Amino acid sequence: MHRIGYILPEGFQIIGLGTQAVFELANVVAREPFYALDSYALDGAVRASAGLTVQARPLTARSQADTWLVTGVLSPLSRPVSPELPRLLGKLAPRSRRVAGLCTGAFLLADAGLLDGRRATTHWHWADALQQRHPRVQVEADRIYIADGPAWTSAGMTAEMDLALALVEKDLGADIARSVAHRLVMHQRRSGGQSQHSEMLRLAPKSDRIQQALEHARRNLAQPLSVEDLAQAASLSPRQFSRVFTAETGQSPAKAIEGLRLEAARLMIESSRHPLEVVARETGFRDRRHLREAFLRGFGMPPQALRRDARASPPAS
Repeated sequence: MHRIGYILPEGFQIIGLGTQAVFELANVVAREPFYALDSYALDGAVRASAGLTVQARPLTARSQADTWLVTGVLSPLSRPVSPELPRLLGKLAPRSRRVAGLCTGAFLLADAGLLDGRRATTHWHWADALQQRHPRVQVEADRIYIADGPAWTSAGMTAEMDLALALVEKDLGADIARSVAHRLVMHQRRSGGQSQHSEMLRLAPKSDRIQQALEHARRNLAQPLSVEDLAQAASLSPRQFSRVFTAETGQSPAKAIEGLRLEAARLMIESSRHPLEVVARETGFRDRRHLREAFLRGFGMPPQALRRDARASPPAS
């Protein structure tokens, strides 16, 4: 049986505990109690940021787990954790198989010296602070999660679920991880290299009409998607559509569509082995060369480099 220990600092975010559902359902899907879950805190009882009190096991130097998951706090700089926690974690981690920092839990791993010389991520809002506080850590701010050796870290909130599913996939295989994601009504398990930022959220249109046009575009990226097409989806004239679209999103329709295409192409490259010609065709770029030009503008790297990075960073054992 694989023992998972959750470390809960004072003021932890309760959503971190929600990832326990991933391992609970993995036991159901696998039809065996593969995972055993325990929660630990310095003084046993610990209070979450939202006010809920959790009765946990006391964390000591003799506590044992195969995987330690450290939950984050709402504001790691204004609410520093007890120095006893990183000291204990530094002793416990070498005796475990792996350790993971959920969201700002990465700060605790870094404080314990477990991320020195390693790649790591955290919630984008705190990435710069983590880098400044721990210059020996290679912080990659725009990643869903990262596994570097035995150290795993994730971005915030929903990305914690992606990390937990990746752990299940590593332990029990892709089929069980997909079944768990399906039971959780998750659209898909995102790859670790996927961006923390959603193009649709970044555009954030204010009206339903522009939202409908963007949804139409996202469903039909392989099509030309002229202004006339988008205007028709929004039930506006082309001239009125262009004016309203730019006012609501701060971008021209052409620029926004390229962003959606880049996001879709990036996901395809990270999560599949499709040739770049296929990726270009499926996401609306003219050809492989056009795809490369867009990647260099948008990401500062060619699509081949992204594919190499994705293949060179498999989940840690």
